Amino acid sequence: MLNTQSLPYCPGCGHRIANQNLDKAILQRQIKSLDIIVVSDIGCCGLIDGVVDCHTIHGLHGRSCALAIGVALGLNDETKHVIAIQGDGGATIGLQHLLEAARRNVNMTLIVLNNLVYGMTGGQISGLSAERFKAERVPEEKDVPFFDLVKLSYSAGAAFSARVVGKGKYEEVINEAIATKGFSMVEIVGLCTPYGLTKMKELGELGYEEIILKNERNCFESKRIEKVSLFEKVSKIESQFQIHLEKPYKIVLAGSAGEGIQSAADILAKTAMRCGLNATKKGEYPITVGTGFSIGEIIWSENPILYSGIEKPDLVIITSQDGYAMMKGRYPEIECIMIDSSISNELVSPKIITGDYRRLAGGKGATMCAIADWLRKEKIVPIDALIKCVSTLKYKEEIMKAITLV
Repeated sequence: MLNTQSLPYCPGCGHRIANQNLDKAILQRQIKSLDIIVVSDIGCCGLIDGVVDCHTIHGLHGRSCALAIGVALGLNDETKHVIAIQGDGGATIGLQHLLEAARRNVNMTLIVLNNLVYGMTGGQISGLSAERFKAERVPEEKDVPFFDLVKLSYSAGAAFSARVVGKGKYEEVINEAIATKGFSMVEIVGLCTPYGLTKMKELGELGYEEIILKNERNCFESKRIEKVSLFEKVSKIESQFQIHLEKPYKIVLAGSAGEGIQSAADILAKTAMRCGLNATKKGEYPITVGTGFSIGEIIWSENPILYSGIEKPDLVIITSQDGYAMMKGRYPEIECIMIDSSISNELVSPKIITGDYRRLAGGKGATMCAIADWLRKEKIVPIDALIKCVSTLKYKEEIMKAITLV
């Protein structure tokens, strides 16, 4: 399963040994790479994504077990092996997910790499840090017990719960965990040489018990229920115009939050659909939502669109300084740039069009004003298709005014 022996961990890191033992267990079981789904977590444990040849999903901190539950129940296939990997920090944050997977006895394996600290953020203690280890670092925590994951997992109903102190070979324990039908949890206690312990002897003195506990119970199986697709409730956009595109056309709208960038991107996608094209739309904006930049990415194509990312835009429309700041250095090549005349531009493109869009239509109407100007100049799709799309909207009067100003 490992595609390299040059693993991205610090010298002496316990994660390296854990990865190698997992690889040996996979080889012993002769599991094909495409039958393995590794769901990783935030932290050093998540570095496994780039060194394994199998399906991978990278989750939010503490959520890899929850994601893996969804994958396992969705697949509902005994020939597939779902393996979640998280650190002691992620296990602390997502403890309820572990308990839920154990309670239901979901058919998956969770490997917890416990190096006693949040290694990627500087060595803070976690809920799995032993009392003796904490005593010198955080004295007020010295009498606070750590979560015994093995006993918690077993008590919640897991089919297989184990702990190993990660020295040398323990692939047989991982092998048995993967072979077990139902939920398996293996806690691997190991070293973190920069922030945790650096010697196995020290680790052995902390009192972590190597143990295996088993429950004999049926594995949880999901049942598929046929329901009416949610898409049945979505109004279909009928094709009313016919155009031909020689290749996919990729558009980026860049402006400020609250100025209708995402709405404009939606309108462009629906305009393409009215022309019989396939379309995708992606939005990007900061967590503040109402302030800062806003970016919309739209792709038009006569053929199905299998990847919605844009690396080389055919058109970038920039209507605010926030949007311009986000475009600087974002794309090595841009075929055409349309930019508001109020912005001092240093971006390079074979074709640059400037317009007084903000002055004419204000901040909220500038992007739609620029889109209409572009369609009238370039005639990629009929302007009537855009007008038809806008005519169906709730706030059509304001938008219609913006697109008729140029």
